[in-house]
Amino acid sequence: MRRRPGIAGLQNAAATRDKFRLVGENVAKVRTDVMQEQLATFRSQLEEFARKHKSDIRKNSVFRQQFHEMCAKVGVDPLASNKGVWAELLGIGDFYYELGVQIVDICIATRSHNGGLIDLLELRKLLCQKRKTDLGSLSSDDCLRAISKLKVLGSGFEVISVGKKKLVRSVPTELNKDHNGILELAQAKGYVTVEQVEKDFSWSTGRAIDALETLLKEGLAMIDDGHRDGKRRYWFPCVTLSSDASGSEAKS
Repeated sequence: MRRRPGIAGLQNAAATRDKFRLVGENVAKVRTDVMQEQLATFRSQLEEFARKHKSDIRKNSVFRQQFHEMCAKVGVDPLASNKGVWAELLGIGDFYYELGVQIVDICIATRSHNGGLIDLLELRKLLCQKRKTDLGSLSSDDCLRAISKLKVLGSGFEVISVGKKKLVRSVPTELNKDHNGILELAQAKGYVTVEQVEKDFSWSTGRAIDALETLLKEGLAMIDDGHRDGKRRYWFPCVTLSSDASGSEAKS
């Protein structure tokens, strides 16, 4: 018959478990302390780096993006507040605040034309024109960071992906899969027809017309009935690439 462990044996086992638990907690604490020390050192070095390269960070969009990526790796957000060491070192909080205000101005000014949905590359080009700078001084990453800060306004500003394109939405329009599919299809020529939508998506005529008419009512599409074939074209200014925007895509 198997003997059960006595009280002394159970006490010894419990004491052993407590020892292992304490050792584990001490090891975890040491590791945490070491990691915190390493992060503090890295943050200090990051601040020194920022002081040394302040001019490049403010003027060079590529360098600025790389700096943000370094900050993210150690949990630092230079845009979290306009106060504190980063605002004093770089003033980039003011840079993105100004950029955000300009983005709002452009979105409102172009809303009657594009229905509140503008291509990120087109927005970037208009921003550079407004700021009287070349495209190299402002990256798509800068625009995205400024837009992310606009969310606190609760004004519906957000970035959506349609195919390979990023579109900035400044109105609370709800787009479903049908609408996104049509917008992606329109990227080829800037417009679609009912017949094209039916063929590409294997939709019924009613479904195609319903989705297109919704986009038309939202101000995202424009009608063109002036063709000899008699087919109505639904144009989408928000996805129509100009030659300038096409050229800037490689630089974004």
